[in-house]
Amino acid sequence: MKADMDKIITLSDRDSPAELQKYLSSLTDDQLITGITNGALKGKKVGATIKGIFKGSPANSTEGSDRRLLVYQHCIPLCESGDLQTEVAADIIGLLMLETHTLSGPSLAQLASLFVEAIKVGKMGSGKSLELFPTVLTALSACETVSYGKGELSGEEYKKQLINSLCSSRWDPQCVIHLTTMFRDVPLSSEELRFLVEKVLRMFSKLDLQEIPPLVYQLLLLSAKGCKKQVLDGIISYFKEQDIRQEEEQKDGESLDLEVQSIPQDQLRHVEGTAILHIVFAIRLDHELGREFLKSFKTSFGDLCPFSVALMLSVARIQRYEEQVFDLLKGAIIKSFKDEQLQQGSKFLQDLLPGDSSVAQMILDTVKNSVFGWDHVTQGLVQLGFCLMDAFGPKPGPFGKTTEGSASIARTPTQQACKLGGQVLLQGFKMHEPIRGEILEQVLNRLVTKTASPVSHYLDLFSDIVVSAPMILLESSSKVTETFDHLSYLPLATVQGLLKAVQPLLKVSMSLKDALILVLRKAMFSSQLDGRKSAVTGFLLLLKNFKVLGSLASSQCSQAISSSQVQVDVHSRYNSAANEAFCLEILSSLRRCLSQQADVRLMLYEGFYDVLRRNSQLASSIMQTLFSQLRRYYEPEQDLLPPVKLEPCITAHGDQVYLQEPLAHLVSCTVHCLLWLQNMHRSTNRNADNSDDDDEEEEEEEGYQSELQTILESMTRRMIKCELEDFELDKSAEFSMGSSVGVKNNIYAVLVMGVYEVLMEYNFIKANYSKSRFEELMELFNRYHKLSEILKEKSGKGRVPSHKTPRSLLSLGFISTLLTVLFRDSTQSREEALSVLRASGDFVRYAVSVAVQKIQQLEETGHTDGPDGQNTDRTFRFLCDMTSVLIWRYTNIPSVVEDAGKKEKRSSLSQLCLEGLLRIFTTCQQRFPDRMAQLLSTMDISEEDDESDDSAEMNFFYIRQFQRALFTQLSGGEDEFNSKEAQLLVSILSVLSRQLKPSSKQFVQMITWTVKICKETSFEDSAFSKGLLSLLFNLHVLYKSPVSLLLELCQDIHSQRGDVDLEVEVEKQSHFAIVNTKTVTTAALLVLSQVDRVLDEVDWLIARKKSQTLFDKSGSGEATQTAGQQDPIEKAVTLQLGTLLTALNELVQTSLLPGNCTITLLRELTRTYNILTTLVKYYIQVCTSQHVALPARFEKLVKLSGSHLTPQCYAFIIYAQSGEYNGGGADDKKKKKRNDGNTITSAKLQRETTGIPNLIFSIEQYEKYLITLSKKSKVGDRKKLVKVEENTEISLNTIRTVSSGRPLIQCFTIIGGCSGKSDAVHEAEHLQRFPHQRQHS
Repeated sequence: MKADMDKIITLSDRDSPAELQKYLSSLTDDQLITGITNGALKGKKVGATIKGIFKGSPANSTEGSDRRLLVYQHCIPLCESGDLQTEVAADIIGLLMLETHTLSGPSLAQLASLFVEAIKVGKMGSGKSLELFPTVLTALSACETVSYGKGELSGEEYKKQLINSLCSSRWDPQCVIHLTTMFRDVPLSSEELRFLVEKVLRMFSKLDLQEIPPLVYQLLLLSAKGCKKQVLDGIISYFKEQDIRQEEEQKDGESLDLEVQSIPQDQLRHVEGTAILHIVFAIRLDHELGREFLKSFKTSFGDLCPFSVALMLSVARIQRYEEQVFDLLKGAIIKSFKDEQLQQGSKFLQDLLPGDSSVAQMILDTVKNSVFGWDHVTQGLVQLGFCLMDAFGPKPGPFGKTTEGSASIARTPTQQACKLGGQVLLQGFKMHEPIRGEILEQVLNRLVTKTASPVSHYLDLFSDIVVSAPMILLESSSKVTETFDHLSYLPLATVQGLLKAVQPLLKVSMSLKDALILVLRKAMFSSQLDGRKSAVTGFLLLLKNFKVLGSLASSQCSQAISSSQVQVDVHSRYNSAANEAFCLEILSSLRRCLSQQADVRLMLYEGFYDVLRRNSQLASSIMQTLFSQLRRYYEPEQDLLPPVKLEPCITAHGDQVYLQEPLAHLVSCTVHCLLWLQNMHRSTNRNADNSDDDDEEEEEEEGYQSELQTILESMTRRMIKCELEDFELDKSAEFSMGSSVGVKNNIYAVLVMGVYEVLMEYNFIKANYSKSRFEELMELFNRYHKLSEILKEKSGKGRVPSHKTPRSLLSLGFISTLLTVLFRDSTQSREEALSVLRASGDFVRYAVSVAVQKIQQLEETGHTDGPDGQNTDRTFRFLCDMTSVLIWRYTNIPSVVEDAGKKEKRSSLSQLCLEGLLRIFTTCQQRFPDRMAQLLSTMDISEEDDESDDSAEMNFFYIRQFQRALFTQLSGGEDEFNSKEAQLLVSILSVLSRQLKPSSKQFVQMITWTVKICKETSFEDSAFSKGLLSLLFNLHVLYKSPVSLLLELCQDIHSQRGDVDLEVEVEKQSHFAIVNTKTVTTAALLVLSQVDRVLDEVDWLIARKKSQTLFDKSGSGEATQTAGQQDPIEKAVTLQLGTLLTALNELVQTSLLPGNCTITLLRELTRTYNILTTLVKYYIQVCTSQHVALPARFEKLVKLSGSHLTPQCYAFIIYAQSGEYNGGGADDKKKKKRNDGNTITSAKLQRETTGIPNLIFSIEQYEKYLITLSKKSKVGDRKKLVKVEENTEISLNTIRTVSSGRPLIQCFTIIGGCSGKSDAVHEAEHLQRFPHQRQHS
């Protein structure tokens, strides 16, 4: 056999074709095949042998052609068998490819069929011979005719049949990659390519996970031919399915405590990571693919998944796409949050649509997945996090002021997006070491550079980073030290946040602490006031957080962040004993502040109390400092009045007078520190076993304590004796803020009032319920009250408005105690002493009003002045106590009893209690949203209603209490009705009702009660009706769609105001008694705002359907609806708009007052027509792509708009334009006034009618698109859908002039043709020409 093959090679080399042909003819097929096989297996001279066979087999002879085909038929399976060396197989295929074009048509057809059959039965495992198939197909398509069955086909057609057959058959998973590679070289039509891509994408699920990345790579190369969107969508949806499956398996595994994993998570993530790299690489080379990817992302926000987010972030590394990618992601995130908010606020939308998957969750999942070596995604995550925080962080308020937002609760979509950015960065920081440095650097850079806008979100992030990874942060401590250098130039709020955040680090890093102290010392001498304040802030924080040995562990202390999470070997010298010297050194630095501006001193006085509580060993130094400072302003002579020197407390600069020493705060700080120390000593002395050293110290302490007590007693005694003149103040003195004398008097008055308040608190605590001490306290209050009244009276006068009531210096804890003893304390032994306080109505009112003031401060800033003001837990406890007392006071003492015989203008005590409660509930919802149930559960419940511990029941119990109170208000006559109190009750009910779940029975009871009250209450009080109707709408929208409610209210409004046409008698009907002649305008505006809200929802639904239709276009066959069945969203939109049109039909015929009502109605009508136009455009799109009949409901809606709205709109336009506003049922005098014509000025009328051209334009646009739709749809008779001629005659002939922007007042003059005629006459002439316009349905 070897000899045969050698002879073929020899004859071939001799170049004697005749001999070679003769010799080959003498060999049998088997001999030939065996020779080729043996040569191929040995890898010797097989190429030369095949060349020789081809040379001796002329293609034009039958024998030669058959022999060639035989070689092909044998070599192809031989190469696939896997028995040959790779190089040998490659050589053989290369030779075959060179000779393919010489084969005849039938041979090529046979060869192609061989390939197809081999693929079908799975014999193309190695795919080596598949390289030959494209050459065969190309040669085949060049043939003119090929026999097919009993007939003939062109080569091109035959090729198409083959490809169709191949793609329709079952593929062996092993050869999918080889086939995809092979098809890259096959010329394909777009249809064939789509078919092929679909086939390959379907095969994904049958392949082993490890084979997916190479297949993705081949598919992307194939996409160069086309079908780019299909390829990308297919890859993304495959990984989306895998993720969902993996997540479900994980959940099942957790619930069953089993490991049910068909795909290991880490393997899936690594495969996804490789696939992302392939796609990004392909996009770098093919920008068309990149454009297609971004375009596809834009149209299908709803189909986002963690894989596509990761892919987007990787694509962002390509510079040309970076900006576009982050804009798209920001858009998707904010849209997702807005959609979520819209759905949460509407029961109608919740019932109609399932909740979408959250984009935020997907992004957080991407962060979690990126831990599996997705380094190409992490950089994008960092950029995205900062993008979101920069774009959606808090913005500066007016004049650059920063508004203090509610602590860490994201409510609006922008706040949620900003919070998401923070979460992405924090999780990224924890998981990925390489990006830590960059995140830290960027956060610190922003803290330093963004001085004009709030940086609270960056401070929160930095604080979270410190707490979650303090040791990692210590590695980058140099960056933190650099930031310290800028401290004295940063806003105070930033400094406070930054220093609080780094506290845990200071405890374990000497270098960091030393660097900070150096910076703070420099800042102490800064020329900027803010710099010095920053230094005080920093030093006080250090004092609070570095415990001195032997400091008492106070139960009152609010814990600082403990360094328990910081596991580190601390230097031996760095301990509590060393802390003492360090703290005393700081205190000596702080003493310098006592000679600086009032603001700096104030910070010090407000901080000392907290320092003392955390570090009681510093008591001696702190008390000595305060004592020496107080002595400067204390008059030691016991017979002299007043006991304080006010002169040194002020300073003058030019003609301006300034406060130099906040004396009242100094006294307050001294008193609170003294009281706390005495409390601590009392508790320690009970179980103390003191040494001599301690005794000495104690004697020293008792020395200044008793001296301080003496001073305070003396001050109390002398302040009671003082008259106003002693403080150089007088009833007739000037208190205006416009002159230096007035300013000085104001400062004196505020200081004196502050001192009185501090002494009242001190004496109350020291009195121990002694009657005589309480009488002294009342004397102090009377002096305070007298001065306060003068200040109130004087501040109301004069041109320059004065400042608000000065903030009270009473502490929140004291106010809480005071309210409790005033209202709830029934201890027999205290009765006599407390009667002294209770007897004074002014004192009780003062106590409640201070409580309200403190709660308001807490609501606005998140903390209050005075001790424990920064401690959230204690503050919340005080809130609970006050809530309990105020509710008891309000519900147990009716305001009727209290107000008997008093005809005072100022608000009653009950009203003040209600105001306090409203503020407490609002504050709790904003600042402590998770603790609302705790707040309510601390209140006392009377035995009769003690039915459940459930928080919802508890909440509803209080709702019922306030409902009863409101019902009592409403059941009295209108003379006894207290509007302010009723409004407060409604506000409280609306706050508490937010805690109810819309699905609960309590919510249904609440809404039923509100509807009942609205139907039965007829008080003519617009402010109260506004509150009540707002409550009704807010509840109703969470219960069901409010359109039917709006219709009833519109009928009531029409009935109350009368018709635009004086000849028309409106049927008197009243669904809701709350709508009456006085409240009708308020009701109309509220109804219109609700109409706007309903239109928002409808607009959102139509937009959603439009994007779905666009997305479904590729598979439009599935999207068609069966006859008689309408899509639920389309049906809901049509029904909503139908009821809304009927409601607007009532309003547009109503004789509304000029001004806001008319302007708003015109705006809402314009918007309604714009949305109707959008709906018509949507149906045009549906009819164009799907050729379906229009739903019957939509046709009815169009007819309704033509008969019930458009004609009435034109009538209302003329009514609004004419300036003829009546108040319902007008008499002759009113008619006469109207005929005078020009009572309303032209400018005002023009302003009120600016919405008219927009309305006419939107009506005409609507009708224009209706005509287009009627042509495209299957509605036979165009008039069946649109009666444009009837509805728009007036528009075309009369009012179109308006659209050109000319004032309507001129248009009527032009229509009349004579400028001398009045507008009313022109209108009358106009109506004679178009009588059908005023017909009412």
